[in-house]
Amino acid sequence: MKKIGILFGRERSFPNAFVERVNSKGIDGIMAEPVKIEKVAQGQSDEYAVIIDRISQDVPFYRAYLKNAASTGTAVINNPFWWSADEKFFNNALALKVGVPVPKTVLLPSKEHPEDTTSDSFSNLAFPLDWDGIFEYVGFPAFMKPHAGGGWKNVYKLNSASDLFDKLGETGRLVMMLQEAIDFDSYFRCYCIGGKYVRIMHYEPRNPHHLRYAANFDVPDSLIKTMEDYVLRLNHGLGYDFNTVEFAVRDGIPIAIDFCNPAPDAELTSVGKDNFEWVVETAANYAIERAQAHEPGKDNLTWGTFIKDAVSAPAKPKAKTTRKRSTKKS
Repeated sequence: MKKIGILFGRERSFPNAFVERVNSKGIDGIMAEPVKIEKVAQGQSDEYAVIIDRISQDVPFYRAYLKNAASTGTAVINNPFWWSADEKFFNNALALKVGVPVPKTVLLPSKEHPEDTTSDSFSNLAFPLDWDGIFEYVGFPAFMKPHAGGGWKNVYKLNSASDLFDKLGETGRLVMMLQEAIDFDSYFRCYCIGGKYVRIMHYEPRNPHHLRYAANFDVPDSLIKTMEDYVLRLNHGLGYDFNTVEFAVRDGIPIAIDFCNPAPDAELTSVGKDNFEWVVETAANYAIERAQAHEPGKDNLTWGTFIKDAVSAPAKPKAKTTRKRSTKKS
């Protein structure tokens, strides 16, 4: 029996519906259940062939548990090693590498020194920064947000340099990024599951939370196809099995705003009935695919092309060294 587990926190509608959907399909040798953790011993094989992770971003114990499970062969969705290393600023750099437009973005050092550091720890950092160059590049209005954050925590909309310096004082030890504000004509949130299943959802972030998926923008089919292409490029590069990508469309060009969402909102009350049904059905089918393809004890994780290309790249030839012959006579 291959077991599919789902690890979750306070959410209820998606995890319960996911478990019921997998089990309702009656696939021989496949069953789903909420993950139950009674003991975590290093290197001991986990009972689950597949685990869908919905909460480890907030619970370090779960993150360590998932890495241990993955090391013994569990297919964890999403890859806990990559998710631990990933952050939003790198996401933008990778997006440019794969040809997806993103807002102009600059990384900012934390306002306060990290723990166990002093000013001497920043010998290589110019002071002051080239603020004039930064403001000219990004422009105003702009958004300032944590370079590795999520859930719209510590996000500021800024209208001027003085506004930035004022708000920067509230960020403490957070490493922030300053990002161009996109004045958009339409906005979309796109689910991607398994690096191949894409659902484009009309989304209005300026609406109250319960009405954000009630939007309906009149856009050409060509724009939808472009967004599908961009969603796949990003998720293939990052290696996410379960993610959402948000696009702000300006002058007909979809600009990727946020695409580091490996535990995206899937609650029925927020995404709506039709989107909820798609996520539940698609996630169930994909988890079953992964369980059937699972090889016990092997690496069953998904690695993005950014990592795979680096691993498969030929090693650089070692530099030849020449030794001078001794002119001393024996």
